[in-house]
Amino acid sequence: MAQLPPGIRFITSFSRDQWYRAFIFTLTFFLYASFHLSRKPISIVKGELHKHCAASHEVELSSYREYAAQTQSVKKPSNASQCGWEPFDKNNYKQLLGALDYSFLCAYAIGMYLSGIIGERLPIRYYLTVGMLASGLFTAMFGLGYFCNIHNLWFYIMAQIANGLVQTTGWPSVVTCIGNWFGKGRRGLIMGIWNSHTSVGNILGSLIAAYWVSTCWGLSFVMPGVIIAVMGIVCFLFLIEHPKDISCSCTPSSSSKAFLNGASRFRVQMPTLNAKETSKSQDSEMQHLLIDSENSMTSQNSNTMGTGEGRHGTSAISFLGALRIPGVIEFSLCLLFAKLVSYTFLFWLPLYITNVEHLDAKRAGDLSTLFDVGGIFGGILAGLISDRLEKRASTCGMMLLLAAPTLYMFSTVSKMGLEATVVMLLISGALVNGPYALITTAVSADLGTHKSLKGNARALSTVTAIIDGTGSVGAALGPLLAGLISPSGWNNVFYMLMVADGCALLFLLHLIQKELRCNADHTLFKEH
Repeated sequence: MAQLPPGIRFITSFSRDQWYRAFIFTLTFFLYASFHLSRKPISIVKGELHKHCAASHEVELSSYREYAAQTQSVKKPSNASQCGWEPFDKNNYKQLLGALDYSFLCAYAIGMYLSGIIGERLPIRYYLTVGMLASGLFTAMFGLGYFCNIHNLWFYIMAQIANGLVQTTGWPSVVTCIGNWFGKGRRGLIMGIWNSHTSVGNILGSLIAAYWVSTCWGLSFVMPGVIIAVMGIVCFLFLIEHPKDISCSCTPSSSSKAFLNGASRFRVQMPTLNAKETSKSQDSEMQHLLIDSENSMTSQNSNTMGTGEGRHGTSAISFLGALRIPGVIEFSLCLLFAKLVSYTFLFWLPLYITNVEHLDAKRAGDLSTLFDVGGIFGGILAGLISDRLEKRASTCGMMLLLAAPTLYMFSTVSKMGLEATVVMLLISGALVNGPYALITTAVSADLGTHKSLKGNARALSTVTAIIDGTGSVGAALGPLLAGLISPSGWNNVFYMLMVADGCALLFLLHLIQKELRCNADHTLFKEH
């Protein structure tokens, strides 16, 4: 018998379950990347909506250049002024641009609380598909303002509000789906890698929007709108909500910790475990994070087996019930301030680079992607460290502590030249997005599968929505405050961001203290 080719041997080395798990990981990665891809254009186009007007003595041109400008084959819309696009061509442009950000993010924050509750009562595939198609429509709608020559501020605000509401369908859906497919063994690292979809989406959105921004900024919105709508169709055709839908096991059989965590409770039965063995295999990460005093999980496992095979056999958790889960309130408030910092960079960084480095909108948009490149490494690093230390709160606290002085350095060093800006963008992106990524993924999944829920898989969507919804309040406040503060100087914006980082750390101190105390008690117990 001939030897199998290396490629075929590689394919057959993985089980059917592993291939399905890899497929869902990749699919949800690109589905949510398309959400962030469609959010990024507004930050790139800001530099085109308002341009710095030249002084009168600087705009006198020679007759030849006047003639050349008049005979260009591609002409700007008739009422696009030298200062940008009406109504953003006035001196209050920062406030108007801030209103666009605030309208989107405020609608997103309000809608997120409702989205999780609605989403856990509907099939994820249908819910996510409708949300992506609607998001594509409203993203493109903003760009149509260019082609239809619309200069009414309320048209753009309503497009942002509608888009913010429908985009709330994304996060609870994909986190619930990925939580169904993956147990908690090495969850921090896996979700740290998976969460890089936010940065990948931001990078792709920046590059696509920057390509069109100087020639036809309407396409900077239309093209991302088309992309997320196409991905919505892909979602409808291929997304599998739960492993049980195709008779797959919920977690890899090789994971010894998976028996006690996440969705694996629905499939794996361990009748031979006694209390002593169970206490040894109990997940120390959840013990440190949530401070549960139980020493045995045997009775808990039997309870979860009786609750049904999945989300179809369990009742949805209430909003107040989700708030009672230990750690939900603390991490939600921490994310409020962490997301305030992250989204201020997301919406205002290209304009800041334009003002400080004196670059055009396209080059500023391209350069701003380095912040998201740093965010990819920051999210993966946060997940890896939290898995190794088995301390989610302490990992977030450490990165928040380093982020505040880094932001001060960024505001100072970025004025020294392009090379210094590049370095600080990478470092700041890692430290700012690391805690944000860890809380919205691994921590949300941990809390959504807390043992007190008795295996209720339908709670994950609500818990995720509460945490991300609270964070979205900060995401709405950050760009708004930046728009109000920036006229007094960019340094004041950075001071605001540093204070926000300090507040985020403050809300985690209680959990960090408990993690450290548990670690000390565990060490003392081992010594005896």
